[in-house]
Amino acid sequence: MDLTPTADNPQKLPAEQRYQDELARLKQADKDPKPAGWALSPRAVRRFILGDKELDVSRKFFGDDPLVDRCIVALMGHQGLMLVGEPGTAKSLLSELLSAAIGGTSGLVVQGSAGIIEDHLRYGWNYALLLAEGPSERALIPSPVLTAMKEGRIARIEELTRCAPEVQDAMISLLSEKTIALPELGSGREVRAERGFNVIATANLRDLGVNEMSSALKRRFNFETVAPIADAAFEKELISLQVAERMSEYDFQTDMPEDVLDVVVSVFRDLRTGRAEDGAVVAQPKSVMSTAEAVNVAHGALLDAAFLSGENPTGAHVARQLRGVVFKDDAEDARKLRAYVDTIARARGRKSKAWASFHKAAKDDV
Repeated sequence: MDLTPTADNPQKLPAEQRYQDELARLKQADKDPKPAGWALSPRAVRRFILGDKELDVSRKFFGDDPLVDRCIVALMGHQGLMLVGEPGTAKSLLSELLSAAIGGTSGLVVQGSAGIIEDHLRYGWNYALLLAEGPSERALIPSPVLTAMKEGRIARIEELTRCAPEVQDAMISLLSEKTIALPELGSGREVRAERGFNVIATANLRDLGVNEMSSALKRRFNFETVAPIADAAFEKELISLQVAERMSEYDFQTDMPEDVLDVVVSVFRDLRTGRAEDGAVVAQPKSVMSTAEAVNVAHGALLDAAFLSGENPTGAHVARQLRGVVFKDDAEDARKLRAYVDTIARARGRKSKAWASFHKAAKDDV
C-alpha cells in the first residue's frame, strides 16, 4: 500500500489554505496595531471571521458577533480560551479560524481522548535515535503545544475534558509559566513561549462531566459558551453556504430549492428548541439537532436526489436522511419524531408541497 501523502485532491483544506486569498488581502490592507507575534491585527482577525464586503472577505462564523470580540480579546491576554457548548455549534470551526488568522496556522492540534498522555502536550522521543545517540534535540519529538510555544502561535486542544485528569493537570503549569522544561537535554534546558503563543481548548457541554476540569485549570482559561444560532435566517444562510461548498466537489451543479431548505431549517429548529414557529410544543429528542447535523442532512438530501433518484430535491429526500440523525441516543426519540411528523409536518403539508412530500416519506420511514 502506497502511504505517500498527496494533496492533489484533498477533501478539506485547513482554514489558512482555504482562505489564503482573503488572508492576503486582509494583511495587505491591515494598518491597525497588533499584538506581538500576531499575523493580523485584532480588527483584521475580526473581519476575517465575520466578513468584510469591501475586501471581499466572506463571513465564516454565524452566531454571536460579540462572542468573537471577546475571544479575540481573551487571546491577547495571558489566559487561554476555552470554548464550550453543545455539539455541533462550530466551536472547532471558531478555534480553527482564530488560530489561522492570529498565528498563520490552524494545524497545531491535540485531539483529546482517553488515549492522550502527557507527552502529547509536552514532547516525546524518537526511540531509535534515543537508543543510538542518547537524548538530543534531534531525537526529541515536540508536541503541537511545544511547537506553538517555540514559534509564538496558537495551539488547539479539542475535547479537553475527554483527557484524563493527570493530562489536564499538565496544562496548568504550561498556561501559568509558559515554559516546558527539557531536563533530559541538560540542567536548566527549557523552552519559553514566544510572544503570540496561547491555547484554545474546546469541550462539549454534554461531555463536561467525563473528566471534570479542576478549579486550578479552569482559572487558567477564559470560558466562552458557543450557543446554537438564534437567528433562523442566519442558520439558513450558513447551511446554504456549507452545502454549496460541499457540492462544489462534484462535476455537476445541484441547488437546494428554497422551500426544501426551509423544511431542513424548520425541522431542526423545532426539534432543537422544543417549540414550533406557531408556538406549538414539540417533544425534544435526546439526539443533538445541531446546525452541523442540519448541514449533513441537507447535503445527504442533495446527494440522494442527484445520484439515486435522478430528480430535483424534495422534502422526501430530507425525510430519508433525518432518520440517521435522530435515531442515535434513545429509542424513545423514534416516538418523538413520529409525533412531530403526525402533527406539525402533517399540518404544514396541507399548505406546502415540500412539507407534504416530507410528511409522506417520514410517515413511511419512522
